Amino acid sequence: MSTLNIQQLVTDFPLVEKLIALDDVSWFNPNITTLAEGLPYVGLDNTDIKDASDRLKRFAPYLAKAFPETAKTNGIIESDVVAIPAMKTVLDQQYNIEIQGTLLLKKDSHLPISGSIKARGGIYEVLTHAEKLAIQAGLLSESDDYSKLFTDEFRAFFKQFSIAVGSTGNLGMSIGIMSAKLGFSVSVHMSADARQWKKDKLRSHGVIVVEYKEDYGVAVAQGRKEAEKDPTCFFIDDENSPTLFLGYSVAGERLKSQFEAMNILVDELHPLFVYLPCGVGGGPGGVAFGLKMAFGDNVHCIFAEPTHSPCMLLGIHTGLHDEISVQDIGIDNITAADGLAVGRASGFVGRAMERLLDGFYTISDERMYHHLGELSKYEDIQLEPSALAGMLGPVVVSDNEEYLQRIQMDEQKLKNATHLVWATGGGMVPSEEMASYLAKSGI
Repeated sequence: MSTLNIQQLVTDFPLVEKLIALDDVSWFNPNITTLAEGLPYVGLDNTDIKDASDRLKRFAPYLAKAFPETAKTNGIIESDVVAIPAMKTVLDQQYNIEIQGTLLLKKDSHLPISGSIKARGGIYEVLTHAEKLAIQAGLLSESDDYSKLFTDEFRAFFKQFSIAVGSTGNLGMSIGIMSAKLGFSVSVHMSADARQWKKDKLRSHGVIVVEYKEDYGVAVAQGRKEAEKDPTCFFIDDENSPTLFLGYSVAGERLKSQFEAMNILVDELHPLFVYLPCGVGGGPGGVAFGLKMAFGDNVHCIFAEPTHSPCMLLGIHTGLHDEISVQDIGIDNITAADGLAVGRASGFVGRAMERLLDGFYTISDERMYHHLGELSKYEDIQLEPSALAGMLGPVVVSDNEEYLQRIQMDEQKLKNATHLVWATGGGMVPSEEMASYLAKSGI
């Protein structure tokens, strides 16, 4: 994009100037519509989510055997929802605001197998591919007990095939660990910002890790190119995969069941606000879609991005989606939130979800580290920096009168509201790495 075009972009979209200046910004989507009106643009519906949910149930006996840490949930990969009242008090005092309602944390940070939200979509796409191959070969039918996949016979079968993915870290972890366990040869193409411990962990599982000095976009492009050379290789595309998206979407019905068990009401008088850290957009997009299908227009989904990587905000706000990157407007895409270090958003997710997302905001690395320290100190919960992007959300929403009026959020509804921060990663961070995060928090 030429300098002239950037000047035109800033004229047309003044917010872009603030993004270029790396300011903390928020933008509430004036094009938000009802689920009924927005759904046709997604091209998926409840039937697709049910199909994904059923597939995960079929694989549950296998997962319970292959990963003993999932045995207590009978092979269902799910995370807890916990109240964080002390953190709410800290945010109220720090930002001189009163967050109405209840503040909760969804601990996808502690999902089994790979310790991040990517254990939803990444693992689901690998399982979908494995099922398809095994059924095509006549080795499996949907009525079988899938625990039979945990045998040398199936590992030998899957060894004939390979899987590749480009990743900043967490998606690579979930796909690498799952694929290797099944028996696939797997390569993870990792961008410069991927943490060393994630590369080491993958290699310990027998995964081939290919490292790049460039960012996420290059790792994906190179991974795709390598995969094209091998007819037995399946490339998992975080930018454009409806399968990944559906793996994440199952979180909506699961959360609804958890809320019912916790007696948490979500309806017109009891709104739900959910704050989702966003990188390329597949994870938060899929979760937001699942939440919309579960709670309808009573859930409000807000994406959080680092000031140095606001790709989804830039793409949806300008309507250019994947035709523009943060680098095009002079932003470096370098952030401590490695899982969110993405310069160009998923065009599929942006176009599918742009009418169903309430808003976006950006947050600096310093703030993420600061909230990381506070959450550890006051709630004894340890997350990686990117997972704290959502923590500012309740403050941003509470502070925006115009948005609250537009969605007809009166005082009583706000008092009844539930604010859910989606913690996306951190459960497997080594203690010495966590100590370095905490040292940077200033807490």
